[in-house]
Amino acid sequence: MFDLFRSRAKAVRILLGAMLTIVALSMLVYLIPGAGTPTSDQGDQVIAVVGKEPVTVQQVDIQIRNQLQGAKIPPDMADVYVPQLIDQAISARAMAYEAKSLGFQVSDADLAFVIRSLQFGGLPPDQYRQYVEQQFNMTVPEFENNLRLNSYQEALQTVALEGAIVTAPEVEAAYKQQNEKIKFEYVTLIPERIGAELKPSDADLKAFFESNKGFFPLPETKDAQLIVADQAKIGESIPVPDSDVANYYNSHQDQFRTPERVHARHILLATTNKSDAEKAKIKAKAEDLLKQLKGGADFAKLAEKNSEDPGSASKGGDLGWVVRGQMVKEFETATFALKPKEISDIITTQYGYHIIQVLEKESARLRTLDEVKPEILTALRVQTVFDKMQALEEQARQELVKNPQNAQQIAAKLGLQFVSVKNYRPGDPIAELGTDPQTGNAIASLKKGDVSQIIQAGTKLALAVVTNVNPPHAAEFAEVQAQVKTRYIQQKGMALAAEKQKKLDELLKSNGGDLRAAAKSVGLEVKVADFFSRDGAAEGIGPARVLNEAFEKPNGTVIGPVAVAGQTIFGKVTDRQTADMSKLAEQRQTIVNQIKSRRAQEVAPLLQDSILTRLIQEGKVKKHQEVINKLIARYRSS
Repeated sequence: MFDLFRSRAKAVRILLGAMLTIVALSMLVYLIPGAGTPTSDQGDQVIAVVGKEPVTVQQVDIQIRNQLQGAKIPPDMADVYVPQLIDQAISARAMAYEAKSLGFQVSDADLAFVIRSLQFGGLPPDQYRQYVEQQFNMTVPEFENNLRLNSYQEALQTVALEGAIVTAPEVEAAYKQQNEKIKFEYVTLIPERIGAELKPSDADLKAFFESNKGFFPLPETKDAQLIVADQAKIGESIPVPDSDVANYYNSHQDQFRTPERVHARHILLATTNKSDAEKAKIKAKAEDLLKQLKGGADFAKLAEKNSEDPGSASKGGDLGWVVRGQMVKEFETATFALKPKEISDIITTQYGYHIIQVLEKESARLRTLDEVKPEILTALRVQTVFDKMQALEEQARQELVKNPQNAQQIAAKLGLQFVSVKNYRPGDPIAELGTDPQTGNAIASLKKGDVSQIIQAGTKLALAVVTNVNPPHAAEFAEVQAQVKTRYIQQKGMALAAEKQKKLDELLKSNGGDLRAAAKSVGLEVKVADFFSRDGAAEGIGPARVLNEAFEKPNGTVIGPVAVAGQTIFGKVTDRQTADMSKLAEQRQTIVNQIKSRRAQEVAPLLQDSILTRLIQEGKVKKHQEVINKLIARYRSS
């Protein structure tokens, strides 16, 4: 991906050695308090200068806001969070500066590859721009510059770890840990399930209600009536002459041209981050699948079972209709060369090995007027439907203000929809409008007899008039009986579960860990999770990581109580399978990569701090502390 990796292997090793030496020295200097913090000598909008490139308040502020995602920082914590985020922003640019000085280049092609790998990287340009601006609160150039910075950082970290040695004992220990399996016998205490077995009488619930009335207040509610204008229904009533449809069709024909396209499906066997040995086995599997398909096997079933494309596997590999420019070059060339029902040979792309079948194929063409007439009618009506909706709602409002009690008659007269709402509380759904917050806020702000302004709720317009305000009051049992029962069962279930947990714990300590006997005494069923590894899942429990302790203890040791997703578990290991060492060789490279990746995460902060400190001392990075302090103060007071 990076130019540095394409050539000059010897130079890379020399540069790496020099860089690591410098980093090691700068780590020592980093321990000296107060090293390298020059005062501001530039404008009040520049936080730092890296090389000759300024780092502005605006750039850093955007990054801070994106990372915090609207969270309000407590004033007394601004001095902790904000300086860290500012340092991260400066460090990223310092890492990029260091990478470029060592000869790294992130070309436009490299950047395009990174963008395509993102979940939204395949969007058309306009949608891509909108997505970036809305989701990241920055322009496309700012966003792509951040991607470049990340790429430079990853490149430096990769090179820094290339020389790292992972010893055979380390690999063997990691392999054993990953592939050791245990069999686990356990019981679960689930308050919700214990509570569900309760059958409280009305007397029980009434007594509970009387002693817990404070938990069941009834807030203010409002009765309201709405007059709703539905775009779809009003649009259908707008006549559109055939001549207008024809004129629109003739003047917008480019809009109705369909490019050459194919309906295709595929099977993907992924090779990303796989070793050459692993790739050879994957290709052999692809060849076997191809042989089955050529022999008449069901493509959809094989794709559903074997394909590693998460977007299409569950649909039998179906990609739908695709046009040129949506796929990587090798895939596109092969797909458009196939005839309908024809199956490709194995196609290799950056993602792995593909087997493709074209189901249908269409040449570029102009769709006929009859085909696109419904689209044209919608487009022409949209130009006028909102104006008509607005006019009808305005007329309805004028009449409703004069006669707030006549909403149903006014709606019927104007051909609009009437909706009645009883005991409305903010957040409640409203028939025909769902949980639209604007409508809810409007009703909440009105007094009895008040008429709202026109509200837009999706593709509908609405008016609301409040016909009655029901003040908050202490609930009667009959009004909240369902809520009382729910809360009763929750509380009693938790209390009974706690009692059983305490008794179970005492029994296990006194009977030498006999789980089955203890479980029988408290009325619990013993279950068994068959063999699972640390990285797997324990049947009936969930991710095995919650039982890490069990892997470290001898068989028969009682584990628990362990809280897992609303339940409490007691259990013990009853059997253990050691790792199959005959398969170590085929997993060796994967494990080496995992260890290096873990080390990269551990080393990354130290590497960044070291490089930043050295560049500050060399005068290649200048922090403007006064500007930094002003930015911190702004968050402190916000």
